Amino acid sequence: MYIEKDIKTGYNVFAELDKNDGEKSLMEVALLVMEPGDTFEFQENDKEVSWVLMKGKSTVEVDGKVTEIERPDPFDYVGACLLMSKGSICKIEAVDYSEFYVQKTYNDREFEPHIYSAEDTHTWARGTGDELDGMMRRDVRTYYDYESRPDSNMVLGEVVNQAGKWSSYPPHSHPQPEVYFYFFEDERGFGAGWADGKPHELHHHGCLVITDEYTHSQVMAPGYPCCYIWGIRHLDGNPWEKTRIDDPDHEWLLEENPDYWRPKED
Repeated sequence: MYIEKDIKTGYNVFAELDKNDGEKSLMEVALLVMEPGDTFEFQENDKEVSWVLMKGKSTVEVDGKVTEIERPDPFDYVGACLLMSKGSICKIEAVDYSEFYVQKTYNDREFEPHIYSAEDTHTWARGTGDELDGMMRRDVRTYYDYESRPDSNMVLGEVVNQAGKWSSYPPHSHPQPEVYFYFFEDERGFGAGWADGKPHELHHHGCLVITDEYTHSQVMAPGYPCCYIWGIRHLDGNPWEKTRIDDPDHEWLLEENPDYWRPKED
């Protein structure tokens, strides 16, 4: 399922837990847009809350601890990412125009809140060298996952998808539901993303919900780089542990030097 909304200042909900289980993602997914001076508060009695600052500058208070966060853009800068359990309180005041990606899910466990920074965020450069002619070069950032935060029911990260190139490729799947949320450098940007067995045209501030173990490859149009969020909800008794089931029709692309036509060099 692909979702687009008419984005306004404030809290823009894309998937609601109380409506079709968050479109089967098992998460609430939203975009918080704040103008300078705006304030917003998160507090849940039965859900954990996570957000990523995608751009802007804000003052954040979490359970009484104040932190200043800033991100000029999501391409050259790693964001600040909050993970907090039910019962914690987060207050945000925007200093400059700011956008936050938000996801929530039910979780009975309580834990200390943490704001992840560039220093404790893992970045994996994938598709490097001549792998598939460099056509799937991307940076995969992981803020937290089951390995680092087994007390959370979610995983949260980003992919920096270069213009004209592929990511989440070769096609693969996993049982756990996943959400992609797109931020193009140029708001006119577009690409294509696969979910529910068919391609969807992607745009700035679009949301792709991936369920039912469908493969989910992505490609961006030339001239339009994109940073997109990837958020996964663990299944009860079946957490996402870097789970990847490659499409058997395309596994051969993972072989060393796969044989396919290439143009002759001049």
